Amino acid sequence: MDCIQNVYNTILDRRDNPSPNSYTRYLFDRGLDKILKKVGEEAAEIIIAAKNGENRDTIEEIADLTYHLLVLMAYQGITPGEVSDLLKQRHKKSGNLKTPHNADRNS
Repeated sequence: MDCIQNVYNTILDRRDNPSPNSYTRYLFDRGLDKILKKVGEEAAEIIIAAKNGENRDTIEEIADLTYHLLVLMAYQGITPGEVSDLLKQRHKKSGNLKTPHNADRNS
């Protein structure tokens, strides 16, 4: 079993077996808005860390975002396998570069 699946399983366990000191359980209790807020915060923190060129900070923020995305997935009943399957399908494609919008000058 891989690391992502292990973390996801722990998240499911925290959801299904509440513990008073569990941060994961806290997120589930607070609901979708709180989970989404944390996803947004972590995404912004990745941008700042990457822009600052601090790889260690960027790695830590990517780990934080990954955790919060896994909480979101568990909340909505999405499994890592479903995401993995979609990524495998996309990996088989080539020549799928999207044309940038006019306002998207820097990416």
